Amino acid sequence: MPAATSRQRILNYLKKQRPASAAQIGHALNISAADVRHHLSILLEDGRIALIGEKRGFGRGRPVNLYGLSEKSLGDNFPPLTDVVLDELLKKLSPARRAGALKAIAAKLALQFGDLDPSLPMAKRLEVVVDQLNKRHYQARWEAGPQGPRILFAHCPYAAIIQDHPELCQMDESLLGERMDAAARQLAKMGQPPAESMYCVFHLS
Repeated sequence: MPAATSRQRILNYLKKQRPASAAQIGHALNISAADVRHHLSILLEDGRIALIGEKRGFGRGRPVNLYGLSEKSLGDNFPPLTDVVLDELLKKLSPARRAGALKAIAAKLALQFGDLDPSLPMAKRLEVVVDQLNKRHYQARWEAGPQGPRILFAHCPYAAIIQDHPELCQMDESLLGERMDAAARQLAKMGQPPAESMYCVFHLS
């Protein structure tokens, strides 16, 4: 049986039976103890499962580890909640007040990034900001451009709701402007014509 199939069976089992020990998993799925331990170690390392507790066995033996799906695998309801909150927050505002609200949100998000030394050279500040963005799942990089540096996003952390809330691109513009103390302007969006860009591209000036 292919390794990937065995791991998927373990994940499917843990969706229904949580928590479970390695012995329980092996017995239920007819997988050897050695193979179960091997697959569990890989699933732990890549974050799909978590060690969520232990229980005492019979006698004086060591406690038995219990495994379950990680928070990442379990998922959450943040996208639909965020969609509703943004609708309620923004639909009641005039265009000017909506823009102001998005800038205020961006400013608060920028504070969460921590301090950025304004005396650093531009290239170093860009490296720091790109690193901070990547910790927040943007898959960002920067490149020099004829009119000034550009920051590129290969992933949108708001992809689940961006179609209904394109104003989040304005928020990202403001966020980059706050972090770089510069004017940021979006030049391209992922998947948008005319070129159907693979990146969201922001120019800094």
